[in-house]
Amino acid sequence: MRSLTVAAVVAAALLVACGNESGMEGQPTVSSTPSPETPSASPSPGTPTGAPPASGAVEQAKADLVKRLGIDPGQVTVVSATEVTWPDGSLGCPEPGMNYTQALVPGARIVLEAGGKQYQYHSGGTRPPFLCTNPR
Repeated sequence: MRSLTVAAVVAAALLVACGNESGMEGQPTVSSTPSPETPSASPSPGTPTGAPPASGAVEQAKADLVKRLGIDPGQVTVVSATEVTWPDGSLGCPEPGMNYTQALVPGARIVLEAGGKQYQYHSGGTRPPFLCTNPR
């Protein structure tokens, strides 16, 4: 009987030691770590920043299109040229099976027209303008 009493006392001591010391069972624990600010809405793919890209980027895109199509530079018209913030490293032109950095990338979207057809050029980071055949 004495060993049963000792076992009961030990079990009770363990239960008390494992219990909640604050006496606030079921209450949420308050953390002293500050919570992060509410995230602002992230820009949509290729969100315009409002400024035109450097003229050098537009000229690079035009030169590339002239070379690709084998046409005279006068046959290429700039439809639009806008600085944008791309939502990831794909620069708005993802390729199937590729992985991209998940960070905002400042860049440009340049739309050119030649022969009645429009061509989108994207750039960003250190990458110069490139023809994007499947813009997203």
